[in-house]
Amino acid sequence: MARDGGRRARIDQPRDVRPGVSLPRMDSEAFGRMSERVARFLGTWRFIGYMTLFIAAWLCWNVFAPSGWQFDPKRLNFTLLTLLLSLQASYAAPLILLAQNRQSDRDRVQDEQDRALSERAVADTEYLAREVAAIRIALGEVATRDYIRGELQRLLDELAPRPAEEETSGTG
Repeated sequence: MARDGGRRARIDQPRDVRPGVSLPRMDSEAFGRMSERVARFLGTWRFIGYMTLFIAAWLCWNVFAPSGWQFDPKRLNFTLLTLLLSLQASYAAPLILLAQNRQSDRDRVQDEQDRALSERAVADTEYLAREVAAIRIALGEVATRDYIRGELQRLLDELAPRPAEEETSGTG
């Protein structure tokens, strides 16, 4: 098979024959894992602490530093800080959504596996219930110890000579 950029060419998709610069291709799985790590970090108290310290330092520097040293002065309403926070939010939101989508995919697969396991457990339980019922029916036809003792006692009573028979058999 022909190779296209390290990947196998698929015959059910047209080839990309456009001239020009080809964009780099990223491994979606590696990018997904990286986005989950970033999203996981963005959801921690550590990140909130770091961000709070960063913003506090930024504001203190640009409020209390001499005018020549300020890079985002208060008189311009901290335009650069606003831009940086907007940029951070614009990247954080899609990364968090991507991580949530991957988690929902994993949850869906886990739910399907749990459903299949549950169906097998129900089938096994039904099978065992049928087997127990069959054993009960079979035991209903089996002579019990008490039944056999009763029958043996009845036979012994039948075979044992009766006192009335002993008198008649001895005189007769």
